[in-house]
Amino acid sequence: MSEPDFVEEIRAIRTSIEDEIRSRLQEFDSVLKTGDEESVFAELVFCILTPQSKARSAWAAVKRLLDEGLLLTGTEDQVLRELHGVRFKYKKAGYVIEARNGFLIDGKLFIKSRISRFSDACDAREWLVRNVKGIGYKEASHFLRNVGPGADLAILDRHILKNLRLLHVIDEVPASLSRRRYLEIEEGMKELSRETEIPMSHLDLVLWYKEAGEVFK
Repeated sequence: MSEPDFVEEIRAIRTSIEDEIRSRLQEFDSVLKTGDEESVFAELVFCILTPQSKARSAWAAVKRLLDEGLLLTGTEDQVLRELHGVRFKYKKAGYVIEARNGFLIDGKLFIKSRISRFSDACDAREWLVRNVKGIGYKEASHFLRNVGPGADLAILDRHILKNLRLLHVIDEVPASLSRRRYLEIEEGMKELSRETEIPMSHLDLVLWYKEAGEVFK
């Protein structure tokens, strides 16, 4: 398939699922604005759990933690027991506890105000990468998109990178991403967004849908 044909395929997918995309983005946009502290923290934990794991397995683990009342109060061992289906669960259980402790003030969680203080999503992303263990640029971008402010950030997971290669935004899928390379590819994706007139937030979900067959998180 030539690049113009591939672009037309992407546009056609976007048209076919546009209502679903808009609905999901409205859900994301409401999390930080009207959700409670636990809901926002749940999205962060989801993004801590996703690296090298299936998104649905990661979210299922978060749901179990929520259902059992462990997300805000569970010990590391209790959290660990709910992470079946998540790769590197021992390490990630520790990351979850460390992240939770990092947002506690006098025993109460304050993640909404910490994130909302940033007027720029890129600044919020830099802060998260520096201050939350287990969170890199992809995970920070994913979290910020899922709670509202990061609609224009690139979530460079393997699905997106594969398609950016097919669209000739990148020559090959990199084995790893430095900060500089991440931002370079993100800028390339933004240029693709401008050329195709598909907003970044839509483009991410379209490319995910193309590979996974669903609009998820």
